[in-house]
Amino acid sequence: MNSLLENTSIAVLKLLNEKGQHLVSERSLHSPRAVGDAVQEFLGEQNGLQQCIPQNMLQSFESEFERRSMEDMAFYDINQQYYTVDCKTHNLNTVFNMPNLISVRRLANFYKNDTNVFCILIVEYEVKRKSIHYTNCHFKPIEAFSWDCLTIGALGWGQIQIANANVLKFEANPNRKAWMLQLCDLLDTFYDEEINKIGERKLWFKDIKEYWTQK
Repeated sequence: MNSLLENTSIAVLKLLNEKGQHLVSERSLHSPRAVGDAVQEFLGEQNGLQQCIPQNMLQSFESEFERRSMEDMAFYDINQQYYTVDCKTHNLNTVFNMPNLISVRRLANFYKNDTNVFCILIVEYEVKRKSIHYTNCHFKPIEAFSWDCLTIGALGWGQIQIANANVLKFEANPNRKAWMLQLCDLLDTFYDEEINKIGERKLWFKDIKEYWTQK
């Protein structure tokens, strides 16, 4: 799996620098959302990613998903392993970005099947001389991301986020079981903190209710 993703990331970076420097108009170059949408369309709907995956390892590829789906693209390899791909872009000229990755509940359900792999494809770029210059491409399963660079946001059951896209850390030998167990430990602490916050908010509004009752 690691060699498949690594070889694909190298090919994606090469393809983008050859054919993806002018995916958006000059006016949209400094809009991260516009660049992100254009790169995703290029890699998905125009099959850019599909042609970058080693063809002797690829069984099928799909890029048509609903807007709220956790994947932008997906494919099966010849070993029947199913890879979902969440495509992210990061403008290195920006100071701080904290992208959402996936709901903790959705990931937990998805990873009940050992053949499922949730992958993050991060394309890093800079804007120079009125064009996009792609500097790096990271294509890794989520469990390869060190918890040192991740955090959990208070959205729904909890949302895994990259704490700062300028600071990425990866595990040399990712272990899904160990990573998921660490997620569970982090959520135990996270939920306790959320309970305390809710308790404080209830007390605050209890005072507000008393104010309006006596008014």
